Amino acid sequence: MVLVVSEEVREALGSGRPVVALESTIIAHGLPRPRNLRVALELEESVRGEGAVPATVAVLDGRPLIGLDKAQLERVANEDGIRKLGHRDLPLAVAARASGATTVSATARLAALAGIRVFATGGLGGVHREWTVTQDESADLGLLARTGITVVCAGVKSILDVPATLQRLETLGVAVAGYGTDRFPGFYLSDSGQPVDWTLRSPGEVAAVMRAQDALDAARSALIVANPVPEADQLDPELHARVLDEALAACAERGVTGQAVTPFLLDYLVRHTDGASLSANLAAVRGNVRLGARIAVAWARG
Repeated sequence: MVLVVSEEVREALGSGRPVVALESTIIAHGLPRPRNLRVALELEESVRGEGAVPATVAVLDGRPLIGLDKAQLERVANEDGIRKLGHRDLPLAVAARASGATTVSATARLAALAGIRVFATGGLGGVHREWTVTQDESADLGLLARTGITVVCAGVKSILDVPATLQRLETLGVAVAGYGTDRFPGFYLSDSGQPVDWTLRSPGEVAAVMRAQDALDAARSALIVANPVPEADQLDPELHARVLDEALAACAERGVTGQAVTPFLLDYLVRHTDGASLSANLAAVRGNVRLGARIAVAWARG
C-alpha cells in the first residue's frame, strides 16, 4: 500500500515540524452538509493556529492520502457513496480503488505508517453494552494496542460500556491518562463516572511520556490522552441519562443489533436532545484538536 503524503505534511515531517493527524469520518458521516466542510476547514485552521501542520486522512480512488487539499476535503464532505473505513478495510479499499473516510483505527494506522505521532479525534470506540451476549467490541482497541501513536480524545462515547472499555484497554496494555483530570471523560460528558490512574497537566508532560515510551521501547502501543469536554459545553447529565435510557429501550424494541446499534443511538441522541449532543460533540473535537496541536509542538521541540 503506497501512501500519498501531501507536500506540506512531507516537508513538515522531514524537517521535524509538528504534525497532527485528523480523521475524516466526522466529515463524511458525522455532520450534516454543508456544516461538515466548514468544520473540517475550521479544525485544520485550529491546528495551524497552534503552530502545527494538519494532516487529514482519507482514501480517495484507492489512494491513502495523508493531508488533503481543499478539493479533496470537498470530495469527502460532499460526494455520495463515501465509505466508512476501519483499518481492516484499507487493503480492500485500495485494491478496489474505492473512496472512504477513515475511522479512528484506520486514521491511526495510516498516520503511524506516515511517521505522525499525534492524532486528535472526538471519542474512541470501545466495548459495547451487553458484550457478554454480543461480543461486540470496536476495532479501535486492538489496533491501538499495536500502534505507536498518541491519541487525544474525549474518552469513549457514553453509549458504550465505559468500565469494560477501560478494563479492556488495561488488558491490552494501552496507556491511558486524563488531561487535567483524574476522571475518565464520557465524550458528551466531562465525567463518565470512572477514574483514571494517571493525570497529565500540560503538553510538555504528555511529550515527556512519549519520550519515555521511546526510551523504554514501549512506543509500540498507543498513549491515550483523555481530554474532557468543558463542563459548560457538556450535554446536561440528566438529559443525557434520560434520553440514553429511551434510546436503549427503542433499540431493543426495534431489534437493532450489531454495527447498526451505535449509529442508531447517536442519531437518537441528536434528535431527542434538539442537537445538544452534536454541540457537545463539536466542543469536544475542537478542544482535542487544539490540545493535539499543542502536544505535537511540545513533542517536536524534543
